[in-house]
Amino acid sequence: MRLSDLAKGSSVFLSVIVAGYLSTAYVNQRLAAPASPPASTSNPDPTIGPASSACVSEDGSWKNWLWPNVPALSPKCK
Repeated sequence: MRLSDLAKGSSVFLSVIVAGYLSTAYVNQRLAAPASPPASTSNPDPTIGPASSACVSEDGSWKNWLWPNVPALSPKCK
């Protein structure tokens, strides 16, 4: 192996690591849960409640899940 081959391989490896890190930061920024508005003590909104968790209905479809990927081993809906 020549030194130039080692340099090319190392630069490709380093480029892949940097691209992976940058894409993770991008995904975390774009897909992070939106910040909830500050709680108002004077006039609370009764229609806004706590978010329910994802569950599987009787027919096998997913409920309360916004994203296309679904968590494994989710509980059945009550």
